[in-house]
Amino acid sequence: MAKTHSDIGLIGLAVMGQNLALNIADHGFRISVYNRTTEKTDKFVAENPSTPGGLIGTKTLGEFVQSLAKPRKMVILVQAGKATDAVIDGLVPLLEKDDIIIDGGNALWTDTIRREKQLREKGLRFIGSGVSGGEEGARFGPSLMPGGEFAAWKELKPVWEAIAAKVDGKTGKPLTGATPGHPVVGGVPCTTYIGENGAGHYVKMVHNGIEYGDMQMICEAYSLMQGLLGLKPAQMGEIFSQWNAGALDSFLIEITADILKQKDPASKKAFVDVVLDTAGQKGTGKWTSTNALDMGVPAPTIAEAVFARCISAIKDERVAASKILKGPGRKYRGSKKALVDAIRDALYCSKICSYAQGFQLMRTAQAEFGWKLNFGEIAQIFRGGCIIRAAFLQKITEAYARNPHLANLLLDPYFNKTVKKAQENWRKVVSLAAECGVAAPTFSSALSYYDSYRSARLPANLLQAQRDYFGAHTYERTDKPRGKFFHIDWPEKSRPQLEA
Repeated sequence: MAKTHSDIGLIGLAVMGQNLALNIADHGFRISVYNRTTEKTDKFVAENPSTPGGLIGTKTLGEFVQSLAKPRKMVILVQAGKATDAVIDGLVPLLEKDDIIIDGGNALWTDTIRREKQLREKGLRFIGSGVSGGEEGARFGPSLMPGGEFAAWKELKPVWEAIAAKVDGKTGKPLTGATPGHPVVGGVPCTTYIGENGAGHYVKMVHNGIEYGDMQMICEAYSLMQGLLGLKPAQMGEIFSQWNAGALDSFLIEITADILKQKDPASKKAFVDVVLDTAGQKGTGKWTSTNALDMGVPAPTIAEAVFARCISAIKDERVAASKILKGPGRKYRGSKKALVDAIRDALYCSKICSYAQGFQLMRTAQAEFGWKLNFGEIAQIFRGGCIIRAAFLQKITEAYARNPHLANLLLDPYFNKTVKKAQENWRKVVSLAAECGVAAPTFSSALSYYDSYRSARLPANLLQAQRDYFGAHTYERTDKPRGKFFHIDWPEKSRPQLEA
C-alpha cells in the first residue's frame, strides 16, 4: 500500500537542506520539503524525480505539517538564531502534542536549552542535533549528534541511523562509495544519543573547536616545512600523503595532501601559493573558547587556533609590520628527514593535547548542565562523516573503554606512552620555531599545556600572594587543609585596590 503521509519533513532548502533531504530519500524514507520561496521547492522536487523514498513538495507550512505522519518529525535547516526561532514560531500553532521539531543547524547550545524547555511546556518535543560533514556529509552520510528527550530520540533514531556515515565495525575506518540513490549498506552508524536538551549542539560546538585546532596545527606543520626547510608545496603534499598512511590518518591530512599537490588552473602555479592568507570563521571556535573561559577549563590550544585566524585577518597591518619588525636570522642546517619526522611527532602530540582539552571541556559541561555524556561513544561517532574524522579517534574510544572516568586523555596508557616517546622531537620543533622566527602558536600552547598539566606545583602560589597583597583576596596554605583561606596584613603602601 502506498504511503499517504511522509515519514519526516525538512524546512530550508539551501545546499545543506537539499543534500540532507536527498540522503533521507535515498534511504527509502518519504520526505516532505518546504522552503519559504516556493519556486525553490518546486525546482528541487522537479530536479529529483526518482528518489527511492520520494520527495513531496509543499507550498505552505500548513500543507507541510498536514503531509506528515504522526507524531510528526520536522527537521529545520535554516540560519541559526532568529531565523530558527521564526520557523519554530510559525510551526507551533499548527502542531499537536508530542510532535518533534529537530534543529539541524549550528545553534548555540544555550538557545537549544531554551527552545527545548519552551516547547516542552507546550507539549511538543525538541531535538537539537549537530550535523557535521559539510555538503558532502549531508548528502552521503554525516556525523549526527542529537540531544533532547530520549523518547523523542527513539522516534528519530531509525532515520538518523540510516542516513549517518558508516564505519567498519572492526577497524573503525569510514565506509565509502555512496552515490546518488545508492547509499552505503551495513557498518556502524556515526550517530548516538548524546544527552538531554542542548547536549547535542554542545558536543557539536566542541567538535568544531577541535576542528579549528586540527586545521591550525596542520597549517603550522606546513609553515615549518616551508620556513625551515624551504620545501615546495608538491614536496609537502607527498609528505602529508605519507603521514596519512600512519598514525595521522585523517580526512584533514588527506585533503591537505591533495591541496598541496594541486596546480592553479589560471596561473599554473601551486594552488596554495595563490590563495590569500586571510582565514574566515563562523564563530563556533570562538564559542568553544569563550565557554572554556566561562567554566574555567584550560583549552589554550583551541583558543590559539581561533586567535590565529584573527591575526590572519589583519593582512594589511601584517604587511606593514613586516617592513618594520625583524626576527632572528638563524637558519636550520640539520637533516631534512629528521626535522620532517620531528614535525610529524610535534603535530601528533599537539593533537593529543588539543583533544584532551576538548574532552575535558565536555566533562566539565556535563556536570554544569546535568548531562550524562558517553565520551567513548562521542569519539566513535566522530570516526566517520565529520571533518575531524581520523584513525586517532579509535584510540580515544579505546581509552574510555579502559577507563570511562578518565580525567584527561594524557593519563591514558596509550597517549602517555606516545607523548613520552615523541616529546623530544616536539620540544625540538617548538624550540626551532622560536629560534628561527616561525610562528607556531598551537604547537607551543599545546606543549605549555602538557608541561603545566604534568606539574605538581605551578607558580600560581606567587600569583595568589600578589592578589592577597594588593586586593586582600586571601590565599590557601600548603600546611593547612584545602578550603581554608588566610590573609596577611601587608605593610601599608600607596597601592591601587584592584581586582585581578
